[in-house]
Amino acid sequence: MYSSCVNRSTERAPLELLALLHAAHAAEAEIEARLDGIGLSMAKLMALQALADAGDPMPLGQLAQRLSCVKSNITQLVDRLETDGLVARRPDARDRRTKLAALTPAGRKACEQGAKVRREAERGLLGRLSADEAKQLGALVAKVGRARK
Repeated sequence: MYSSCVNRSTERAPLELLALLHAAHAAEAEIEARLDGIGLSMAKLMALQALADAGDPMPLGQLAQRLSCVKSNITQLVDRLETDGLVARRPDARDRRTKLAALTPAGRKACEQGAKVRREAERGLLGRLSADEAKQLGALVAKVGRARK
């Protein structure tokens, strides 16, 4: 019987792709581990950063769009952030059906601390490269990322 997962050399992913995927996974694991040390995750930090960048409370649907995820995931994420005291839900004065996510003072502080931890992790990971290599890596990864559009 033929399987779609036949392991033929012509069907294997190129080593460069596997190396890219491995590096991405290792980098993500390193950053997540460091953020976990302060009670955050990348998803939480990205949501906090989006709210901080907006400057004002934001409808959950708009937050979902900014983070490129579905509304049900944002609802669960905001639930966790609210439980942690980092975000508060507020009614929208213009639309009673809409709830706004607002950073709390603790959320703003966590965002700043998380951004610092993330930057330190990035410096640690990219510090293994020369400045030219880091630029080249950024350009190549961006080029690969544009390929699917």
